[in-house]
Amino acid sequence: MSATLQNASLKKVTASMMNAIHDLPLLVARDEGFFRDEGLDVQILKTPGTGQHASDHQALRDNIFNRTMESLYEQGECDQFRMCEWGIMKRAVESNVEDGHRAAKIVALGSAMSSFAIVTDPRSGIYEPEQLKGVPIAVSPFNGSHFTMLKMMEGFIGRDEIKWVNVGTHRERLDALRDGKVKAASLQEPWISVAEKQSCRVLIESRSTRSEAAGEQLDGPTLAKMFRAEARAAEAIQKHPEKYAHYIAEEAGGLIDVKELRMSRILNAPPVPYTRERFNDNYQWTLGWGLVPPGATYENTVDNRAWA
Repeated sequence: MSATLQNASLKKVTASMMNAIHDLPLLVARDEGFFRDEGLDVQILKTPGTGQHASDHQALRDNIFNRTMESLYEQGECDQFRMCEWGIMKRAVESNVEDGHRAAKIVALGSAMSSFAIVTDPRSGIYEPEQLKGVPIAVSPFNGSHFTMLKMMEGFIGRDEIKWVNVGTHRERLDALRDGKVKAASLQEPWISVAEKQSCRVLIESRSTRSEAAGEQLDGPTLAKMFRAEARAAEAIQKHPEKYAHYIAEEAGGLIDVKELRMSRILNAPPVPYTRERFNDNYQWTLGWGLVPPGATYENTVDNRAWA
């Protein structure tokens, strides 16, 4: 069979990505041919995320559905996307309980366990999370840097003592930190490693698991094929993270080299069903922070059809 005919026989799927640390299995599954092995032609629509060195501010709009990736999904230009678990919760819940949005369901707990950290400049004299009581921490709202910061800090200080401020992209946050405009910033890779290279101090670090979302047009068998390919990619990455770390380092725009990334921060695992217990825990947590509207249920927000 010719390559043209073979390509024509593959099922086409468009998935979006923003930051490599979150979407590495997607990139590896495409580039290593794992999607093709499953009979899929997965086109990856790259949209600006706050971690890319040249990101614009559409990814920071207060109305999440006006942001780059979300607006493309709303317009039907992609079929599937992934974000931090709480970000997907917010988008899936709001698309199902509010009018005027293209519905999206949580279809898996995803394959990337992305690292986030709260960092300070040593000149600030801050050595522990407790010293950030009432101190605004630089984030981009309703993204992983925001949600994961809340998760990390509430283990050390009261919720009413946790403060945050929108300081734009990861690069802008790090610049603001070094310029003394903020005392702490929430960063993801490769920006944690960039901050360390610039002698910043990591106060606290945690994983933020991705969730996968999709519209109803993407059927269960196709999702199952995507997740099998991503599982193969996750295994390949864990065996040789240095082979794929360049995707992440490139997003820093030359501020860091691959060898300066900490490979242990690159962690991936096979996608798995999103359980009722997981939904209840995370929806109630997100609701408790006032980040999502009430009225969502496991039945109207989650669809594990890849495992049906």
